[in-house]
Amino acid sequence: MSDLQFVDSDIEKTTTELIAAYESITNKKLFPADPVRLFVLSIATIIVQQRTLLNLTGKQNRLRYASGDFLDGLGEFVETTRLEATAAKVLVRFSLSAPQTSIIYIPSGRRVTPGAGIYFATIAGTELQPGAMHADIWCECLQAGTLGNGFVIGQINSIVDPQPWLARVENITISAGGSDREDDEPFRERIRSAPEKFSVAGPDGAYRAIAKSVDSGIIDVVVTSPSPGVVEIRPLMEQGEMPTSNVINAVLAACSDKRVRPLTDHVTVLAPDQVAFEVDFTYWISSDRMTDVAGIQSAVQFAVDDYVVWQKSKLGRDINGSELTRRILNAGASRAEVRLPIYYQLEPTQVASDDGVSIVYGGLEDA
Repeated sequence: MSDLQFVDSDIEKTTTELIAAYESITNKKLFPADPVRLFVLSIATIIVQQRTLLNLTGKQNRLRYASGDFLDGLGEFVETTRLEATAAKVLVRFSLSAPQTSIIYIPSGRRVTPGAGIYFATIAGTELQPGAMHADIWCECLQAGTLGNGFVIGQINSIVDPQPWLARVENITISAGGSDREDDEPFRERIRSAPEKFSVAGPDGAYRAIAKSVDSGIIDVVVTSPSPGVVEIRPLMEQGEMPTSNVINAVLAACSDKRVRPLTDHVTVLAPDQVAFEVDFTYWISSDRMTDVAGIQSAVQFAVDDYVVWQKSKLGRDINGSELTRRILNAGASRAEVRLPIYYQLEPTQVASDDGVSIVYGGLEDA
Protein backbone atom coordinates (compact mmCIF):
# COMPACT_ATOMS: atom_id res chain seq x y z
CA MET A 1 0.00 0.00 0.00
CA SER A 2 1.34 3.44 -0.96
CA ASP A 3 1.94 6.08 1.68
CA LEU A 4 -1.28 7.91 2.51
CA GLN A 5 -1.28 11.69 1.91
CA PHE A 6 -4.33 13.81 2.72
CA VAL A 7 -2.88 17.04 1.31
CA ASP A 8 0.05 17.79 -0.99
CA SER A 9 3.09 18.86 1.05
CA ASP A 10 5.64 19.07 -1.77
CA ILE A 11 7.72 22.23 -1.18
CA GLU A 12 8.77 22.66 -4.82
CA LYS A 13 5.23 22.39 -6.14
CA THR A 14 3.83 24.73 -3.48
CA THR A 15 6.53 27.34 -4.13
CA THR A 16 5.96 27.20 -7.88
CA GLU A 17 2.19 27.62 -7.44
CA LEU A 18 2.59 30.64 -5.11
CA ILE A 19 5.07 32.40 -7.39
CA ALA A 20 2.87 31.76 -10.41
CA ALA A 21 -0.16 33.12 -8.55
CA TYR A 22 1.69 36.28 -7.49
CA GLU A 23 3.04 36.92 -10.99
CA SER A 24 -0.42 36.38 -12.49
CA ILE A 25 -2.09 38.84 -10.09
CA THR A 26 0.59 41.55 -10.22
CA ASN A 27 1.71 40.97 -13.81
CA LYS A 28 5.26 41.21 -12.45
CA LYS A 29 8.11 38.73 -12.88
CA LEU A 30 9.79 37.62 -9.64
CA PHE A 31 13.52 37.14 -10.09
CA PRO A 32 15.65 35.03 -7.69
CA ALA A 33 17.01 38.03 -5.74
CA ASP A 34 13.69 39.88 -5.52
CA PRO A 35 12.77 40.52 -1.83
CA VAL A 36 9.16 39.72 -2.66
CA ARG A 37 10.21 36.32 -4.00
CA LEU A 38 12.06 35.63 -0.75
CA PHE A 39 8.93 36.56 1.17
CA VAL A 40 6.84 34.22 -0.99
CA LEU A 41 9.36 31.43 -0.28
CA SER A 42 8.93 31.97 3.47
CA ILE A 43 5.14 31.80 3.09
CA ALA A 44 5.49 28.56 1.10
CA THR A 45 7.55 27.05 3.92
CA ILE A 46 4.84 27.87 6.46
CA ILE A 47 2.13 26.41 4.22
CA VAL A 48 4.08 23.19 3.72
CA GLN A 49 4.65 22.88 7.47
CA GLN A 50 0.93 23.25 8.09
CA ARG A 51 0.13 20.69 5.41
CA THR A 52 2.64 18.28 6.96
CA LEU A 53 0.82 18.65 10.28
CA LEU A 54 -2.49 18.02 8.53
CA ASN A 55 -1.09 14.81 7.03
CA LEU A 56 0.25 13.72 10.40
CA THR A 57 -3.05 14.44 12.12
CA GLY A 58 -5.01 12.59 9.47
CA LYS A 59 -2.71 9.57 9.65
CA GLN A 60 -3.08 9.37 13.42
CA ASN A 61 -6.74 8.54 12.81
CA ARG A 62 -5.77 5.49 10.76
CA LEU A 63 -4.77 2.23 12.46
CA ARG A 64 -1.88 1.67 10.07
CA TYR A 65 -0.13 4.92 11.08
CA ALA A 66 -1.40 5.79 14.58
CA SER A 67 1.02 5.76 17.52
CA GLY A 68 1.07 6.53 21.22
CA ASP A 69 -2.04 8.13 22.66
CA PHE A 70 -3.65 8.27 19.20
CA LEU A 71 -3.39 4.49 18.93
CA ASP A 72 -4.86 4.19 22.43
CA GLY A 73 -7.83 6.23 21.22
CA LEU A 74 -8.43 3.93 18.26
CA GLY A 75 -8.36 0.95 20.60
CA GLU A 76 -11.28 2.38 22.54
CA PHE A 77 -13.53 1.91 19.51
CA VAL A 78 -13.14 -1.87 19.81
CA GLU A 79 -12.87 -2.08 23.61
CA THR A 80 -9.15 -2.79 23.50
CA THR A 81 -6.71 -1.07 25.84
CA ARG A 82 -2.93 -1.11 25.90
CA LEU A 83 -1.48 -3.64 28.33
CA GLU A 84 0.46 -2.04 31.15
CA ALA A 85 3.73 -3.37 32.52
CA THR A 86 3.46 -6.34 34.86
CA ALA A 87 5.81 -7.39 37.64
CA ALA A 88 7.82 -10.60 37.77
CA LYS A 89 6.98 -13.20 40.42
CA VAL A 90 9.15 -15.74 42.18
CA LEU A 91 8.78 -18.34 44.95
CA VAL A 92 11.09 -17.52 47.86
CA ARG A 93 11.94 -19.77 50.81
CA PHE A 94 12.08 -17.94 54.15
CA SER A 95 14.08 -19.98 56.68
CA LEU A 96 14.27 -19.61 60.47
CA SER A 97 17.38 -19.91 62.56
CA ALA A 98 15.78 -22.50 64.86
CA PRO A 99 12.39 -24.18 65.41
CA GLN A 100 9.96 -22.06 67.44
CA THR A 101 7.29 -23.03 69.96
CA SER A 102 4.87 -20.38 68.71
CA ILE A 103 3.61 -19.20 65.34
CA ILE A 104 5.98 -16.95 63.40
CA TYR A 105 4.13 -14.57 61.08
CA ILE A 106 5.82 -13.18 57.95
CA PRO A 107 3.71 -10.24 56.80
CA SER A 108 2.94 -9.17 53.25
CA GLY A 109 5.37 -6.62 51.87
CA ARG A 110 8.45 -8.23 53.46
CA ARG A 111 11.23 -7.37 51.02
CA VAL A 112 14.11 -9.42 49.66
CA THR A 113 16.62 -8.54 46.95
CA PRO A 114 19.21 -9.95 44.54
CA GLY A 115 20.97 -6.58 44.64
CA ALA A 116 21.31 -3.92 41.93
CA GLY A 117 18.41 -1.95 43.41
CA ILE A 118 15.78 -4.56 42.52
CA TYR A 119 13.36 -5.61 45.24
CA PHE A 120 10.78 -8.36 45.63
CA ALA A 121 8.10 -8.33 48.32
CA THR A 122 5.87 -11.04 49.75
CA ILE A 123 2.43 -10.95 48.17
CA ALA A 124 0.52 -12.30 51.16
CA GLY A 125 1.23 -12.82 54.84
CA THR A 126 2.18 -16.36 55.88
CA GLU A 127 2.25 -18.18 59.22
CA LEU A 128 4.96 -20.68 60.15
CA GLN A 129 3.49 -23.21 62.53
CA PRO A 130 5.40 -24.24 65.68
CA GLY A 131 8.32 -26.47 64.75
CA ALA A 132 8.41 -25.41 61.09
CA MET A 133 11.80 -24.30 59.81
CA HIS A 134 10.80 -22.57 56.57
CA ALA A 135 7.93 -21.28 54.46
CA ASP A 136 7.78 -20.89 50.68
CA ILE A 137 6.10 -17.58 49.81
CA TRP A 138 5.31 -16.00 46.46
CA CYS A 139 6.97 -12.61 46.02
CA GLU A 140 6.43 -9.94 43.42
CA CYS A 141 8.98 -7.52 42.01
CA LEU A 142 8.32 -3.96 43.16
CA GLN A 143 9.46 -2.62 39.77
CA ALA A 144 7.17 -3.60 36.93
CA GLY A 145 8.72 -4.79 33.68
CA THR A 146 11.15 -7.40 32.43
CA LEU A 147 14.01 -6.30 34.71
CA GLY A 148 12.69 -8.67 37.40
CA ASN A 149 12.85 -11.73 35.14
CA GLY A 150 15.58 -14.34 34.98
CA PHE A 151 17.04 -14.44 38.49
CA VAL A 152 18.23 -18.02 38.87
CA ILE A 153 17.61 -20.22 41.89
CA GLY A 154 19.44 -18.89 44.93
CA GLN A 155 20.24 -15.49 43.43
CA ILE A 156 17.60 -13.61 45.43
CA ASN A 157 19.21 -14.16 48.82
CA SER A 158 19.36 -10.91 50.79
CA ILE A 159 16.85 -9.84 53.46
CA VAL A 160 15.87 -6.18 53.24
CA ASP A 161 13.37 -6.12 56.13
CA PRO A 162 14.78 -8.27 58.96
CA GLN A 163 12.62 -9.78 61.68
CA PRO A 164 13.34 -11.98 64.71
CA TRP A 165 14.27 -15.60 63.97
CA LEU A 166 14.38 -15.01 60.20
CA ALA A 167 17.84 -16.26 59.24
CA ARG A 168 18.02 -16.48 55.45
CA VAL A 169 16.08 -16.33 52.22
CA GLU A 170 16.58 -17.73 48.74
CA ASN A 171 14.43 -18.07 45.66
CA ILE A 172 13.58 -21.64 44.72
CA THR A 173 12.20 -20.82 41.27
CA ILE A 174 13.48 -18.61 38.46
CA SER A 175 11.76 -15.23 38.52
CA ALA A 176 9.47 -14.78 35.53
CA GLY A 177 6.26 -13.19 34.31
CA GLY A 178 7.39 -9.57 34.16
CA SER A 179 6.58 -7.67 30.98
CA ASP A 180 7.05 -4.10 29.80
CA ARG A 181 4.25 -1.78 28.73
CA GLU A 182 2.86 -2.96 25.41
CA ASP A 183 4.58 -1.43 22.38
CA ASP A 184 2.68 0.11 19.49
CA GLU A 185 3.12 -2.76 17.00
CA PRO A 186 1.71 -5.64 19.09
CA PHE A 187 -1.03 -3.30 20.35
CA ARG A 188 -1.88 -2.39 16.74
CA GLU A 189 -2.21 -6.08 15.84
CA ARG A 190 -4.51 -6.68 18.81
CA ILE A 191 -6.72 -3.77 17.74
CA ARG A 192 -6.84 -5.16 14.19
CA SER A 193 -7.97 -8.57 15.46
CA ALA A 194 -10.23 -7.20 18.22
CA PRO A 195 -13.52 -7.48 16.22
CA GLU A 196 -13.04 -11.27 16.33
CA LYS A 197 -13.66 -11.33 20.07
CA PHE A 198 -17.19 -9.93 19.69
CA SER A 199 -18.32 -13.23 18.16
CA VAL A 200 -20.11 -15.66 20.48
CA ALA A 201 -19.68 -18.63 18.16
CA GLY A 202 -16.22 -19.59 19.38
CA PRO A 203 -13.98 -18.76 16.35
CA ASP A 204 -10.26 -19.32 16.82
CA GLY A 205 -9.66 -15.63 16.12
CA ALA A 206 -11.71 -14.70 19.17
CA TYR A 207 -9.71 -16.97 21.44
CA ARG A 208 -6.46 -15.59 20.01
CA ALA A 209 -7.52 -12.00 20.59
CA ILE A 210 -8.62 -12.70 24.16
CA ALA A 211 -5.45 -14.64 24.98
CA LYS A 212 -3.17 -11.89 23.66
CA SER A 213 -4.97 -9.34 25.81
CA VAL A 214 -3.87 -11.13 28.98
CA ASP A 215 -0.16 -10.27 28.93
CA SER A 216 1.91 -7.97 26.76
CA GLY A 217 4.65 -10.60 26.74
CA ILE A 218 2.50 -12.97 24.64
CA ILE A 219 3.69 -12.64 21.03
CA ASP A 220 1.83 -15.52 19.38
CA VAL A 221 -1.14 -17.79 20.08
CA VAL A 222 -2.31 -20.94 18.33
CA VAL A 223 -5.83 -22.27 18.86
CA THR A 224 -6.67 -25.85 17.86
CA SER A 225 -9.58 -28.21 18.35
CA PRO A 226 -8.35 -31.83 18.50
CA SER A 227 -11.89 -33.11 19.01
CA PRO A 228 -15.42 -31.63 18.93
CA GLY A 229 -16.05 -29.26 21.81
CA VAL A 230 -12.39 -29.24 22.93
CA VAL A 231 -10.33 -26.08 22.51
CA GLU A 232 -6.57 -26.05 23.11
CA ILE A 233 -4.82 -22.69 23.37
CA ARG A 234 -1.05 -22.40 23.27
CA PRO A 235 0.52 -18.98 23.99
CA LEU A 236 4.15 -18.15 23.20
CA MET A 237 6.09 -15.47 25.08
CA GLU A 238 8.70 -12.95 23.94
CA GLN A 239 12.06 -14.36 22.82
CA GLY A 240 10.34 -17.71 22.30
CA GLU A 241 10.07 -18.38 26.03
CA MET A 242 7.49 -20.76 27.45
CA PRO A 243 4.53 -19.28 29.37
CA THR A 244 4.72 -19.52 33.14
CA SER A 245 1.98 -21.20 35.16
CA ASN A 246 0.69 -17.75 36.09
CA VAL A 247 0.29 -16.79 32.43
CA ILE A 248 -1.34 -20.14 31.59
CA ASN A 249 -3.83 -19.73 34.42
CA ALA A 250 -4.57 -16.13 33.43
CA VAL A 251 -5.20 -17.08 29.79
CA LEU A 252 -7.43 -19.95 30.91
CA ALA A 253 -9.46 -17.64 33.14
CA ALA A 254 -9.88 -15.06 30.37
CA CYS A 255 -10.86 -17.57 27.68
CA SER A 256 -13.18 -19.55 29.98
CA ASP A 257 -15.22 -16.53 31.01
CA LYS A 258 -18.87 -17.34 30.32
CA ARG A 259 -19.25 -14.04 28.48
CA VAL A 260 -16.80 -15.16 25.77
CA ARG A 261 -16.83 -18.97 25.83
CA PRO A 262 -19.57 -20.89 24.05
CA LEU A 263 -21.39 -23.18 26.49
CA THR A 264 -20.26 -26.37 24.74
CA ASP A 265 -16.53 -25.51 24.57
CA HIS A 266 -14.09 -27.12 26.98
CA VAL A 267 -11.04 -24.82 27.03
CA THR A 268 -7.54 -25.88 28.04
CA VAL A 269 -4.35 -23.81 27.91
CA LEU A 270 -1.05 -25.56 27.28
CA ALA A 271 2.56 -24.63 26.68
CA PRO A 272 3.72 -25.10 23.07
CA ASP A 273 5.52 -28.31 22.18
CA GLN A 274 9.23 -27.51 21.82
CA VAL A 275 11.39 -28.93 19.04
CA ALA A 276 15.11 -28.52 19.68
CA PHE A 277 17.51 -27.29 17.00
CA GLU A 278 21.24 -26.62 16.98
CA VAL A 279 23.31 -24.10 15.06
CA ASP A 280 26.64 -25.33 13.70
CA PHE A 281 28.48 -23.73 10.79
CA THR A 282 31.80 -22.52 9.41
CA TYR A 283 32.15 -19.25 7.55
CA TRP A 284 34.85 -17.51 5.54
CA ILE A 285 35.60 -13.87 4.70
CA SER A 286 36.93 -12.62 1.39
CA SER A 287 40.60 -11.60 1.49
CA ASP A 288 39.52 -8.36 -0.21
CA ARG A 289 37.93 -7.38 3.11
CA MET A 290 40.90 -8.16 5.33
CA THR A 291 40.65 -4.84 7.14
CA ASP A 292 36.99 -5.47 8.00
CA VAL A 293 37.44 -8.90 9.62
CA ALA A 294 36.67 -7.82 13.20
CA GLY A 295 33.56 -5.92 12.15
CA ILE A 296 32.29 -8.80 10.01
CA GLN A 297 32.86 -11.29 12.81
CA SER A 298 30.78 -9.14 15.14
CA ALA A 299 28.10 -8.78 12.47
CA VAL A 300 27.99 -12.56 11.95
CA GLN A 301 27.60 -13.13 15.69
CA PHE A 302 24.77 -10.60 15.80
CA ALA A 303 23.14 -12.23 12.75
CA VAL A 304 23.23 -15.64 14.44
CA ASP A 305 21.76 -14.30 17.68
CA ASP A 306 19.04 -12.55 15.71
CA TYR A 307 18.31 -15.72 13.72
CA VAL A 308 17.92 -17.80 16.87
CA VAL A 309 15.39 -15.33 18.28
CA TRP A 310 13.57 -15.15 14.93
CA GLN A 311 13.43 -18.95 14.61
CA LYS A 312 11.77 -19.47 17.99
CA SER A 313 9.49 -16.42 18.03
CA LYS A 314 6.55 -17.88 16.12
CA LEU A 315 4.53 -21.03 16.59
CA GLY A 316 4.67 -23.44 13.67
CA ARG A 317 7.66 -21.69 12.05
CA ASP A 318 9.67 -24.35 10.20
CA ILE A 319 13.31 -24.78 11.26
CA ASN A 320 15.09 -23.32 8.27
CA GLY A 321 18.87 -23.34 7.84
CA SER A 322 18.59 -21.40 4.57
CA GLU A 323 17.43 -18.35 6.53
CA LEU A 324 20.57 -18.64 8.68
CA THR A 325 22.77 -18.81 5.56
CA ARG A 326 21.12 -15.71 4.15
CA ARG A 327 21.76 -13.74 7.33
CA ILE A 328 25.39 -14.84 7.55
CA LEU A 329 26.11 -13.74 3.98
CA ASN A 330 24.29 -10.46 4.50
CA ALA A 331 26.53 -9.85 7.53
CA GLY A 332 29.57 -9.84 5.25
CA ALA A 333 30.78 -13.45 5.05
CA SER A 334 31.83 -14.60 1.58
CA ARG A 335 30.77 -18.19 2.16
CA ALA A 336 29.07 -20.29 4.83
CA GLU A 337 28.91 -24.04 5.33
CA VAL A 338 25.85 -24.61 7.53
CA ARG A 339 25.78 -28.12 8.99
CA LEU A 340 22.93 -27.48 11.42
CA PRO A 341 20.06 -26.85 11.54
CA ILE A 342 18.59 -29.03 8.83
CA TYR A 343 15.15 -28.21 7.51
CA TYR A 344 12.33 -29.50 9.69
CA GLN A 345 8.65 -28.79 9.23
CA LEU A 346 6.83 -27.94 12.44
CA GLU A 347 3.21 -28.50 13.38
CA PRO A 348 1.13 -25.41 14.28
CA THR A 349 1.37 -26.31 18.00
CA GLN A 350 5.16 -26.64 17.94
CA VAL A 351 7.89 -24.04 18.37
CA ALA A 352 11.63 -24.21 17.77
CA SER A 353 13.92 -24.18 20.81
CA ASP A 354 17.66 -23.51 20.52
CA ASP A 355 19.92 -26.22 21.93
CA GLY A 356 23.39 -24.79 21.37
CA VAL A 357 25.37 -22.66 18.93
CA SER A 358 28.76 -23.50 17.42
CA ILE A 359 30.42 -20.93 15.15
CA VAL A 360 33.75 -21.64 13.43
CA TYR A 361 35.66 -18.91 11.56
CA GLY A 362 37.37 -20.56 8.61
CA GLY A 363 39.66 -17.62 7.83
CA LEU A 364 40.25 -15.52 4.72
CA GLU A 365 39.82 -16.85 1.21
CA ASP A 366 40.21 -15.45 -2.27
CA ALA A 367 36.97 -14.19 -3.75
